[in-house]
Amino acid sequence: MEESGASAIGADVNSAGPDMTRPFFDLKATHNPHRWYLPLHDGLCVGPPGKTFMFGGVGMAAAIGAMERTCGRPVIWATAQYLSYARPGSVVDLDVWVPANGKFTSQARVNAHVGDKEILTVNAALGERPSDLDHQWATALAVPPPEDCAVSERWRDDVEDLHSQIEVRVAQGWHRRSASPDGLSGDGRVVLWIRSRGGYAVDSTMLAIMADHVPSGVGHALGRNAGGNSLDNTIRFLKIVPTEWVLGDVTIIGVANGVAHGSMRLFAQDGRLMATASQSMILRIRDDEPAA
Repeated sequence: MEESGASAIGADVNSAGPDMTRPFFDLKATHNPHRWYLPLHDGLCVGPPGKTFMFGGVGMAAAIGAMERTCGRPVIWATAQYLSYARPGSVVDLDVWVPANGKFTSQARVNAHVGDKEILTVNAALGERPSDLDHQWATALAVPPPEDCAVSERWRDDVEDLHSQIEVRVAQGWHRRSASPDGLSGDGRVVLWIRSRGGYAVDSTMLAIMADHVPSGVGHALGRNAGGNSLDNTIRFLKIVPTEWVLGDVTIIGVANGVAHGSMRLFAQDGRLMATASQSMILRIRDDEPAA
């Protein structure tokens, strides 16, 4: 596929479409403006029956939401280190610390925990500075629009979990829970159209959830039924604009020593770059599992 500018994506997101204003999850405030909490339910979790856990991107998104509300500023970048698992039915507390708070930017971190068990730590910078410069050099691939792309078959559609609330269509590459007939990928690159089901807002928290689809590109890269468990996740926001679908351009950079490394660019339908993400993952080969 050739690289292209905004016009190649071609959708007018300001025409008819859902009212994308609702948050994807209900982050709750407390009497302390530096503490927030998130009740976990199956729709925020993934994993095999009986062993489901909070999707890593949900944890990152909740931390971003907590910092933005505490600081009153948008996140510029955030990086999460995943330490443990949170199960559905539990409540994740998010404590926000703001060690530096300047005229235009803040430096903050979140400790997310269930009781005394730490689940993840997130560090971030927030803010924006006055500037009339607005340009991007990264360009989106010229791919078919979402309605012309096949629905991903990577996840089961009869399980009420996070994946059932996110629609994924495959614009380029292999995105199934089975080995690819083409074998090892030549470039490790899979391109996905992603949107929420139900018209949830495409904001910093939703982009953080979408960005945690990087591990799903491992199977395409290796040509096998494979994935990964995130060790970390870093997201950098350029400019969030109205869009229904997000084009996620995933590249698995390499695998070695049982670890995979990958990155993702997240574009609006009109080709504007909204964010970039990267992470390292514990490599999981699932060749002996039945295809979903």
